[in-house]
Amino acid sequence: MVAPGYEGPYLLGIDYGTESCRAAIFDLRGTPIGFAATGYPTYHPHPGWAEQDPSDWWEALVASVRKVLDQTGIPARHIAGISYDATTMTVVPINKEGKEIRRAIMWMDVRATKQMERVMDMDHWARLYNGGKTTPPTAEWYPFKVAWLQENEPEIFKEAYRIVDAPDWLTYRLTGEWTININSASMRMNYNRDYGGWPVEYYEAIGAGDAFEKMPERVEDLGVPLGGLLPSVAQELGLLPGTPVAQGCADAWAGQIGLGAVQPGRVSLTTGSSHVIAGQSDKPVYGNGFMGSYTDGVLPGQYTLEGSLVSSGSVLKWFKEGFCEHLVRSAETVGVNPYEILDRKCAEIAPGSDGLIINEYFQGNRTPYTDSKARGIMWGLSLSHTPLHVYHAIMEAVAFGTAFNFKKMEDAGFKFDQVTVCGGATKSPLWMQMHADVSGKPLVKTEVGDAVVLGTCILAAVGSGQYANIQEAAANMVHETERIEPNPKTHEEYQFYLQKYMESYPAMQELTHEVVDHVAAGE
Repeated sequence: MVAPGYEGPYLLGIDYGTESCRAAIFDLRGTPIGFAATGYPTYHPHPGWAEQDPSDWWEALVASVRKVLDQTGIPARHIAGISYDATTMTVVPINKEGKEIRRAIMWMDVRATKQMERVMDMDHWARLYNGGKTTPPTAEWYPFKVAWLQENEPEIFKEAYRIVDAPDWLTYRLTGEWTININSASMRMNYNRDYGGWPVEYYEAIGAGDAFEKMPERVEDLGVPLGGLLPSVAQELGLLPGTPVAQGCADAWAGQIGLGAVQPGRVSLTTGSSHVIAGQSDKPVYGNGFMGSYTDGVLPGQYTLEGSLVSSGSVLKWFKEGFCEHLVRSAETVGVNPYEILDRKCAEIAPGSDGLIINEYFQGNRTPYTDSKARGIMWGLSLSHTPLHVYHAIMEAVAFGTAFNFKKMEDAGFKFDQVTVCGGATKSPLWMQMHADVSGKPLVKTEVGDAVVLGTCILAAVGSGQYANIQEAAANMVHETERIEPNPKTHEEYQFYLQKYMESYPAMQELTHEVVDHVAAGE
């Protein structure tokens, strides 16, 4: 509940994650006022498929917005602006009446592998985003899924008036406007203003040449005012018709904005079940082992580099739930986080976990290998190792994977001297220090750990005229609170183990693929 008599202005941010829709209210300083979340299911009709129902999304949005308004007691007239984020590579077909005509194909869905394979060896500027021919594209991206839809569900494709990414679905639902946000266009649809826009020949080679008939013509920069909230939608949400709505983006890059990484040479690290790394450059940077750089993908005139670990916190969760049942029960009994207990118990283990090396590729690798058949590897075990060594080595694996991504970016000529971080991993001082020590990069934490919804509210502040641009809004709404410096001695100790980590998967890649293929053939 806010202080009586204070009329704001306030900003409403909407965050569509994989598991829930969250609504949050912030003030112009970036102070969080209230949060609410409502979940929805994911459907897996076949192996490698993942779908969600947009009607579930909408019900969750209505519930979350009404909850946060009720909790905070803020009148609708004090909400100055709205913006949003959603998962990207989440494809939604919509008919001429504005109705969704099938469940959305989710970002994690890899059914379009055959369509992706058609351009693995294609020599085209669109492949710059994947490091050229040296790094394969991923079947998750928009054009591959659209081609799959046209080939496998032709009636759905024919009926669709628009086939859009999830953030652009929400643009239409809130405002009635059809746009493509530059974030999705540049980062997941191969749009590049430096090369004239859309890579038509690339789409045609995939089998997605007809996609352009289904895509909105307007490509809008982030934070641009799109119009006012539709009256019917305002009534459902409990807001005022005409409330300004600003162009939103994909969830990870809302997090980058919410961390204030909006200047060239800045890098953000968003942690959770996975790690997402985003860096800003004032010139295009292309190379092997990372995605991008994406032209204007977050800010006009800048280029965004991307790296990511498919599995990071999820591997620690796997260990905790699979091997620490007694510890978890004991921790719950006394009201302590079991991860805190595990951290304390393994804090004295030396760098390198006494020769135990693990990688975190439990669900494949997105960068630097872009290998969906990659799997976790554990080696160097001896009878002196304990379960705590395994936990410690998993933490190190994630820190190694993060540093490996940093190295790939720096090898291509992108230089940076610190990383701003948010998410679940920031709750572990041990793990944060490990990230700093392995990479040699200082880590900076900010006042608001929930950077994603803060990022949407920064966009809302810009779109409603509270600040002139994203950089000005971030400077006023993002506040650094802690700096974690690497220990030079420990950093040096870690370099041997980091090198062995980087050598491990190439040595095992062929064998790993053979096992994965064998298991798949037996299903």
